[in-house]
Amino acid sequence: MSRPQASEAAILERNGIALENAGKQPEIASLMEEHGYDSAEIANGKALHEEALRVSRKNKVEGDEASEAYKIYADIYGRLDEMYSRDRKKAKIVFREDPVTLKKLELTGTVPQAYVAWQKTVANFYSTLNAESELIEKLKRLKITAESVAAAITLVEQIKTARAAYLKEKGESEDATKEKDAAFAKMDKWMSDFYAVARIALEDKPQLLEALGKIVKS
Repeated sequence: MSRPQASEAAILERNGIALENAGKQPEIASLMEEHGYDSAEIANGKALHEEALRVSRKNKVEGDEASEAYKIYADIYGRLDEMYSRDRKKAKIVFREDPVTLKKLELTGTVPQAYVAWQKTVANFYSTLNAESELIEKLKRLKITAESVAAAITLVEQIKTARAAYLKEKGESEDATKEKDAAFAKMDKWMSDFYAVARIALEDKPQLLEALGKIVKS
């Protein structure tokens, strides 16, 4: 599972400081070089860190975009669902003794819960009313008008667009998360080995080990 972003930020900051100090502090650099971590190897670590930093930023952007797209979709869904629930109840009253119309408007049984079936049912309800003005005429007394039906049809079109946009952003966010997790796994492995060697190389220099972000108990 992915870490919380705050935790990831802390890890990136700690690793960045450790790599910077390992390369810039002569005593640390000398001792680490003796244990296989020369400037070239430190550069490898920095490259992994930079990649993790890049994809972490990308993942946040994609996550924010997916959240925003979901808010837009959810807002339209909520308005359409509320409108349909209200209009459906009214239509069931008006056409309660008209089985043909009840079937035509899909007013029998329960409202589907799955989005695709729900959207199809809602779209059929309003498109049928829009196509058959005599049905709207019978619903006018309960404040279902040609204008309100047209408004609902607009929401039906908007929700298709909004859901498509949300699913696109959701997919991109999931891909970015996978990319980030892979980059963090590579960085974590390299840093784990780096810190393990640092504990050995700097065993007699606890203050230097702390410069790499490792607290040494006194």
